[in-house]
Amino acid sequence: QLQLVESGGGLVQPGGSLRLSCAASKFTLDYYVIGWFRQAPGKEREGVSCISSSGVPTTYADSVKGRFSISRDKAKNTVFLQMNSLKPEDTAVYYCATANTCSRYAPAFGSWGQGTQVTVSS
Repeated sequence: QLQLVESGGGLVQPGGSLRLSCAASKFTLDYYVIGWFRQAPGKEREGVSCISSSGVPTTYADSVKGRFSISRDKAKNTVFLQMNSLKPEDTAVYYCATANTCSRYAPAFGSWGQGTQVTVSS
């Protein structure tokens, strides 16, 4: 069974930066696309970005374009989400997940991590 672990969340002031990590220790992520999603209280889960098995990134959320970037390091079996110029509206639980093809829709993804909390507040 696939098991993903997110890390790197925390409390940051507006305008600050965080880098989230998505890792798997018992299997390789090379054959999967990896998506990042976020969910704020009272809101639906939102697709943020996705990266193909060959490393091609796609950003789905217009609100994060120019501020967030996704990348992967296959040697470390890890996918990253670099988050810059953070805003209070970015506050959410962030999840990574695996799929065969990139999509902005959560049902297309099979295995999920437990999530990591990102709070942007002054």
